[in-house]
Amino acid sequence: MNTAIYTLTSSLHDAKAVDATTHSFLDSLGIDYEYRGEDFADYGTHPLDLIFVRTGGTEGLFKRLLVDLRQQSQRPIYLLTSGKSNSLAASMEILSFLRQHDIPGEILHGNPDYIRRRIYQLHAVGKAIRQLNHSRLGIVGQPSDWLISSTVDRVAVRQRLGIELIDIDLQTLIDAVPMIEPDVQDLNTFSQYVTDKNVQLRSSLPDALRIYQGLRQLVDEHQLNGLTIRCFDLLTALHNTGCLALSRLNCEGLVAGCEGDIPAMLTMHIARALTSCSGFQANPAFIDTEKGEVLLAHCTIPLDMLRRFEFDTHFESGIGVAIRGYMDEGPVTLFKVSGDLRRYFVAEGTLLRCDNRPDLCRTQVHVRLNDASQTQDFLTQPIGNHHILLPGHHRELIETFFKQC
Repeated sequence: MNTAIYTLTSSLHDAKAVDATTHSFLDSLGIDYEYRGEDFADYGTHPLDLIFVRTGGTEGLFKRLLVDLRQQSQRPIYLLTSGKSNSLAASMEILSFLRQHDIPGEILHGNPDYIRRRIYQLHAVGKAIRQLNHSRLGIVGQPSDWLISSTVDRVAVRQRLGIELIDIDLQTLIDAVPMIEPDVQDLNTFSQYVTDKNVQLRSSLPDALRIYQGLRQLVDEHQLNGLTIRCFDLLTALHNTGCLALSRLNCEGLVAGCEGDIPAMLTMHIARALTSCSGFQANPAFIDTEKGEVLLAHCTIPLDMLRRFEFDTHFESGIGVAIRGYMDEGPVTLFKVSGDLRRYFVAEGTLLRCDNRPDLCRTQVHVRLNDASQTQDFLTQPIGNHHILLPGHHRELIETFFKQC
């Protein structure tokens, strides 16, 4: 973890005593850090920079430093304090001063477990912001015609997150796929998930792998960190689907979404940068507001999110290769950001079970939200239809991210 710690210390305090207290306090946190002391020359160059207010009487010193600090970084200012030697009182005075000047900041104080957890969160956010900056996401074809609200504000995405959106003609992929020779090793690996009796799936698998290789070529050619594709056009043009291809790309650490849904792609990109987890792009299919439960379904899910899976045809068309996946029960997070970045939805919950209903997309998961009232948001103020399901609980991390960008 690349966290830098800078110090503020009043000259009225005994330096040796303060140093001894400092090292004891920092050791109690159990974190990796770079101790920079009073040298602020490289402030703002790390995923997380902490200013350790070691004593009281440091308010004026901070005020004199502030102009240089803001020139070096426009991120929030994080004040770390043990509370000894009137350091908490000084930190509160400093933070009050920052708020008077509309500069965001926070005091990290309390028991070591809380401080440690908060440092890890802030470091993850700082790292994610750096990772998103200058990243490139491809839009292969236009968004599907039914995504009438899932538009994107490219200026906001570029200015706030530093993400560049690259338009790619879908016909480029369609023309390339028939010329691709499927990888023999891949074909052998995935063939084991298709029974000999299922002639349709076995005959569709080579083309599904060709689509993967075609998308992989676009990723390399355009130096992409992820993409979304107008996948339903593949049904008529190639008589196959992109479900398996998108699943594999996500497993490789690339964001890969379907239906050309740009806000869903952005959500997955932010989530991966924050958590390093793949996300499942899915539709809410049924909502029980009294129980706080949501049934989500879609035909593609990253294989690294599953305890087991099997292949089936694409639900709506009955052709191609789709994925019926089974996730482990346990903690999950639902997340979605709007295309203009003005709104986001995040809710923690528990995955209760996976289903195998014939009337829904192939992967189906039942989630109970921790706050049942949040199910009303789907019915009163939804952010499009697709939402991203993530393993684990990440609400506080996501909320911290949006406070910083």
